[in-house]
Amino acid sequence: MTSAIDIAAIANILQEAAVKEILPKFRNLGTGDVRMKSEAIDLVTEADEAAERLIKARMAEVAPDALFIGEESVAADPALLDSLAGADLAVIVDPIDGTFNYAAGMPLFGVMAAVVAKGETVAGVIYDPMGNDWVIAEKGAGAWLCKADGSQERLGVAPSLPLESLVGCASTGFYSPENRRIVMGNMAKVRIATSYRCAAHEYRAFAAGHFHFLMYQKLMPWDHLAGTLIAEEAGAYAARFDGSPYRPDHVDGGLLVASDKDCWDVLRREVFTV
Repeated sequence: MTSAIDIAAIANILQEAAVKEILPKFRNLGTGDVRMKSEAIDLVTEADEAAERLIKARMAEVAPDALFIGEESVAADPALLDSLAGADLAVIVDPIDGTFNYAAGMPLFGVMAAVVAKGETVAGVIYDPMGNDWVIAEKGAGAWLCKADGSQERLGVAPSLPLESLVGCASTGFYSPENRRIVMGNMAKVRIATSYRCAAHEYRAFAAGHFHFLMYQKLMPWDHLAGTLIAEEAGAYAARFDGSPYRPDHVDGGLLVASDKDCWDVLRREVFTV
């Protein structure tokens, strides 16, 4: 399936934003360039906002009829998110995923974009500014690592293993304290459960076969639409905690992504039980 918007053009726009707005400010942010949003670990920087402005302007040239939804645009106007469900064509952007890492000077952040057509995610791009490469998927066409020299490598998820050997990432920060204790206790059943605080790199690593599972609770579209499509195109099984498919208009219900359906079932039953 071909995306309604040229995926290569989107990839180039994300790279441009990184080169012009994100990388020059990395480890060069002033005291007033970092602000708290909802809590101390939810940050926005001047680079987030400048990058989103550039991406929005370029997308208006490439796809003038597409609804543009960016994380920082929604922070300024929350009602904008409500328009996604009814949009014929939309581009959803996270200008810097991993802002906490970026603001701390840690080189683990990414730029993400997804294309949604009539309520279905049809394309996703995750750009790594530090590595200068992209992970890209179009629905039905597989997931690919695309390098700056033009070379491409098809990605595939890791084969499932027994529960005690599984390695993955789990974001537990949005559980209630009681449920967090339960889930974090359950995570002792797997070999490693960690968090990069950067969904962009977690999805990239998963699609490349380095993890067996990912788990998230808060489902803002800029964080998960591109990554979930990439994971599925790499062979993964993904669903909300109740087993229903994850859709662009979902913002809750949890999300579990695993190497295959059997792996998903075991993790849901034995680890992510609340």
